[in-house]
Amino acid sequence: MNDTEQPVYQVDAFADPVPVKLSGRCNYLNCNPFRQFLERMLEEGKKDFVFDFENCNGMDSTFLGILASVAMRLRRMDPPGTLVLTHLNERNLELVRNLGLHRLLIVDAAGKASAPRTLSPIASGKVDSAEVVLRAHESLVEAEQGNASKFQDCIEFLRNQLEVEKEQ
Repeated sequence: MNDTEQPVYQVDAFADPVPVKLSGRCNYLNCNPFRQFLERMLEEGKKDFVFDFENCNGMDSTFLGILASVAMRLRRMDPPGTLVLTHLNERNLELVRNLGLHRLLIVDAAGKASAPRTLSPIASGKVDSAEVVLRAHESLVEAEQGNASKFQDCIEFLRNQLEVEKEQ
């Protein structure tokens, strides 16, 4: 699967915790429906999630920024919610740790948190605008200040792009 092929996001919105199974490569080109699903779940009061990465062969910083944003929102709840990542391959685990996300969420390397369920796919789609990508990267910086130097050029570029779009 290349970066432009659509991954499959499968969910059970009625379970508690909400299981999410990710397959393929999760990136800025295809994660907007996933982001919208998570926002809807949070609005409906869901606060516990288990993400199964067993079939996920990669993810980018926009996708990770969405996870960071959700994890920070869950931590601010009273009582706090949980976001568990399970079955991360070596590369995906390295990405999570390099960005400091392991301090915001639970990494279940052994896969104990996953449970077999019948899951439904989320419709695929592309990112609506640079604003979604910008917010995701700002969330990574908010989650871990050390990420500012990693993403400062990207954030600056996206802010400039949004300014140009507003002027047109």
